[in-house]
Amino acid sequence: MNMGVTNAHEKPDPALLVRDVPDFPRPGVVFKDITPLLAAPGALAQVVDDLAALAVRLEVDLIAGVEARGFLFGAPVAVAAESGFVPIRKPGKLPSATLGVDYALEYGTDRLELHVDGVEAGHRVLLVDDVLATGGTAAASIQLLGQAGAEVVGAAFVLEIEGLGGRSALDVPVHVVLGAGAS
Repeated sequence: MNMGVTNAHEKPDPALLVRDVPDFPRPGVVFKDITPLLAAPGALAQVVDDLAALAVRLEVDLIAGVEARGFLFGAPVAVAAESGFVPIRKPGKLPSATLGVDYALEYGTDRLELHVDGVEAGHRVLLVDDVLATGGTAAASIQLLGQAGAEVVGAAFVLEIEGLGGRSALDVPVHVVLGAGAS
């Protein structure tokens, strides 16, 4: 399958490079696979540039990326925006003292953590992740950043799965790069 890429120098529409994978990871779920987008340098650069421009407009000090796909976009956005990067990780992955927040999943709970010294009080932070679905992970990340003293100035996503109510779960401005939910 071509996925819209004819050679490495062309800049395909990044939205055409997100494929739907039905029944993954379980029946009834349509997974949004971003790996073709990651493999297309021009399209990836366009997405990173769009997110970095937002970060610059919002005058952020830090980009926070949510494990693991938020790292794929968050770190290059931080470099392009000349800001720092702070990882939000699953439990037990950070080597120093952490702050944490537990949050509800469809079946059970999970936890996110951040180094206690990862964010200074008053830092302006933009949360970056790949997909906004129900908003649970993003809401927990925003809560965790707030607990650390950050001013979360927005949440930015590469794409949004509309109809799952993710925007309504977040109490910060939401920005989406690709699709009908783009802002």
